Amino acid sequence: MSDSVDKNPWNALRQFTNARIALGRAGNSVPTAPLLAFNLSHAQARDAVHHPLDTEALHQQLHALSLRTLDVHSAAPDREHYLRRPDLGRRLSEESRAALAQLKDESPDLVFVIGDGLSAFAASKQAVPLLQAVLLRLADWKIAPVVVARQARVALGDEIGELLHAKIVVMLIGERPGLSSPDSLGIYLTYAPKVGCSDAQRNCISNVRPEGLDYPLAAHKLHYLLTHARRLGLTGVGLKDDSDALLQAAPAAAAAAIGGAASTHRQSEPASPDANAGAT
Repeated sequence: MSDSVDKNPWNALRQFTNARIALGRAGNSVPTAPLLAFNLSHAQARDAVHHPLDTEALHQQLHALSLRTLDVHSAAPDREHYLRRPDLGRRLSEESRAALAQLKDESPDLVFVIGDGLSAFAASKQAVPLLQAVLLRLADWKIAPVVVARQARVALGDEIGELLHAKIVVMLIGERPGLSSPDSLGIYLTYAPKVGCSDAQRNCISNVRPEGLDYPLAAHKLHYLLTHARRLGLTGVGLKDDSDALLQAAPAAAAAAIGGAASTHRQSEPASPDANAGAT
């Protein structure tokens, strides 16, 4: 910093967090560099909300992994309606509902839904690497085609899962962007999905991104919850995430495979408390 900037005594703590602390002072204001960085982060957050999901590129990436895909749209016809009418994002459009209802009944164990949510950046960047990491652990599961959903809220997965007669639906959706995380992905899993499920019937894994909860650890947690959801026949408040205990008990080789993700998670875990609520 220049001589005209008063350093904050907490400056050394900035190496431990992405939070905006110890910015210093320039007169009665913050220095120019932190102010410009804040404005950039704010612009990135706004872009994340309004940027459309590139569904064609997403389908291509999924097909490259030999995954079948489906494409659906919520009842929100465009982004303006999606933001002003959250209820429309929780139900399928008539065309999508009819298309899913006509599919052959495969009664899968699991269906993954990738939704744009409030950050298409997150869905585009994080969903496919996460799927790659978790599918390696699901060899004994009967999995439906991956559904790509536009103008989607979390509860849209309930109707999709119900129409596909899936035992469990996993919604991978862009979370409400924060000023340090415009591309954070949320994972919501619901057992016996159907229209009208409440948030108390879901489990959530938040802040999935390389700078937060990275893919190996997110896949570990998701596999743990899926395994116990199938065994217990439930998700939500009755299903607790005790997956960290397995990591602590694992041998050093297994811990190394996680790539140090546990420590990264502890440092950068907290997305803002209401980050998940914004996507619902």
